[in-house]
Amino acid sequence: MSQAHTHPYHMVEPSRWPVLGAIAGFLITFGLVLFMHPSALGRGLEPFFDTVGLWVIAPGLLMSMMVMMGWWMDVVKEATFQKAHTPEVQIGLRFGMALFICSEVMFFAAFFWAFFDASLFPKEAAGFQWPPIGIETFDPLDVPLLNTLVLLTSGFTVTWAHHDIRENKMAHASLMLGFTVLLGLCFTALQVYEYAEAPFGFTEGIYPTVFFLATGFHGFHVIVGTLFLAVCWYRLNKGHFTADRHFGFEAAAWYWHFVDVVWLFLYTFVYWWGG
Repeated sequence: MSQAHTHPYHMVEPSRWPVLGAIAGFLITFGLVLFMHPSALGRGLEPFFDTVGLWVIAPGLLMSMMVMMGWWMDVVKEATFQKAHTPEVQIGLRFGMALFICSEVMFFAAFFWAFFDASLFPKEAAGFQWPPIGIETFDPLDVPLLNTLVLLTSGFTVTWAHHDIRENKMAHASLMLGFTVLLGLCFTALQVYEYAEAPFGFTEGIYPTVFFLATGFHGFHVIVGTLFLAVCWYRLNKGHFTADRHFGFEAAAWYWHFVDVVWLFLYTFVYWWGG
C-alpha cells in the first residue's frame, strides 16, 4: 500500500522527548521537595542536602533544558526540511501560541492582583499606607523610563523585521532582528543595574516582595524572548524563513509584543502610580 499522505496534517513520529521531559519534571519536583525538607530521606542525609541547597534541582533543570533544545530542534527540522508544517498545521500552531500567551496573561494577572490588593487596601503590615512606611521607591523617570524606551524601540524593530521578511528583504530583516536582540540584552543589563541599586531587599515587606516578583518574572520572560529572537536571527541567516513560511519568527514576535505590553503595565502601575 502507498505510504503517501492523503491529508494535509502532520502525523508526529514517535519521540523520546515526552518521556525524558516527564523524567526531568520529576527530578525538579523531587529536588524541590528535598530542598524544602532535607530530612525527607532520613536524618542521616539531612546535612548533605543542607549543604547542597538549591543545587539539588540542577540535574532536573539540566535535563529539562536538554529536552527543550532537542525537541525544538526536531520541530525546526519538521518545519524547514520535512515541510511538515502545512497551512492547516500552522493554524494549530497559531492557536497553540495564542493560548500559551493567554496563560501567561493570567500568570501576570496574579501578580497585579496581589499588588492592587496591597496598594488599594493597605493592611497593618504596610502601616495602612502605600508605599509602606520606610520604603523608598524607584524614580519612574530614571532607569525605568529608559527601559521603557528600550522595549518600545525593540517592538518597533521586530515589527520592521517582520515586514521585511514578508517582502523578502532578508538582509535588512536580519539587521532589524539583530537590533531587537541587542535591545533585549540592554534591557536585561539595565534591570540588573536597577536591582543592584535597589534601596530595599526581597524580604523587607509586601512592596519589595511584589515588586521583585512581578519585575523579576518579567525580566525572566525578557531573557526567554531574547533567546527566542536570537534563534530566529540565526535561522533567518541560515535561510530557514521565506516570505510565506516563517511562523517560528511570528511566534517569537507575538511573545515579544506580549513582553512589551506587560512592561507598560508594570511601568504605569508599579513604578509610576504605585510609587
